Amino acid sequence: MSDTRFLTATSMLDITAPAISALISARGWQQLVPADRIGAAYTYVRNDILFGYNIADTRTASQVLADGYGQCNTKATLLMALLRALGIPCRLHGFTIDKSLQRGVVPELVYWMAPRNILHSWVEVQLDGQWINLEGFILDQGVLGALQAAFPGRDTLCGYGAGTDCLQAPMVAWQGRDTYIQKTGINADLGVFDSPDAFYARHRQDLRGIRGWLYRNAIRHWMNHRVAGIRRGQVPVLPGGSSTLEPQFSSPLLTADTGPYSTEGE
Repeated sequence: MSDTRFLTATSMLDITAPAISALISARGWQQLVPADRIGAAYTYVRNDILFGYNIADTRTASQVLADGYGQCNTKATLLMALLRALGIPCRLHGFTIDKSLQRGVVPELVYWMAPRNILHSWVEVQLDGQWINLEGFILDQGVLGALQAAFPGRDTLCGYGAGTDCLQAPMVAWQGRDTYIQKTGINADLGVFDSPDAFYARHRQDLRGIRGWLYRNAIRHWMNHRVAGIRRGQVPVLPGGSSTLEPQFSSPLLTADTGPYSTEGE
């Protein structure tokens, strides 16, 4: 029997919101076997919710659904809500990533303003008694395909929202196993949490004052415009060329086994 804390609603995981219930009903996901429920929700969040930057990490699942776009943290919230509404246990694993992973999305003019360490998360889903890491939902196929076409000879890429050693064949499709697309950008492990609410109660991106105002009201819109351009094949050229797209930090070795569950921050 799964722990009920991995199935419950929270303020951010508003799993009974009408829009979420309507989506699940319209798609017929509830009639699927558990593995296919996970795959359906995962694929929807990966491709129907476009890669983009919301006004805050703490958007509720229904707000992210209404936005129609998201990044690692906001897409994770929506995916968790869909999974729990479908009776699939899940939890959140928090990290930070180095800001170099966002280069090419963050305009060079304001890149210096970006925090060195950016909050990141992925979803861990329970299937057949095993925890599976899901991170490959962050970039929609339009963005990923454009990056693959722009860098046909590269395997390692740290930029444009991607952090991978297998750019041409990343583990992003649901096949009942771990998926990743930003894993190589991770520089700190913040632990595992029952919900995004618990994670953000302990960890918040430092976007106070003028920097936060500029991000919410101007910079994120600029970033979303650049992401839309990448999706159309307009991939910005970065200063420093290929060397700019190599990791600028020493990333810890992360394996499929993320260790025992801990309720850090709760």
